Amino acid sequence: MLKTRKAVAKRFKVTKKKKILRRYSTQDHFLARRPSKAKRARRKARILAKEDFKKIKRQIPYKF
Repeated sequence: MLKTRKAVAKRFKVTKKKKILRRYSTQDHFLARRPSKAKRARRKARILAKEDFKKIKRQIPYKF
């Protein structure tokens, strides 16, 4: 029986084309020193790297 890792399931979203989206890091504090352009870019989700895809897919088996 496969189990879903709930912590991982909350942090990642799977698109219709089976890509995994993740949030940017470093966006919750120390933002006063960052340019506005960098802050705006961090609001969007980012596609997960190929190297990490297999690991995350194994931890959230029922989202695929």
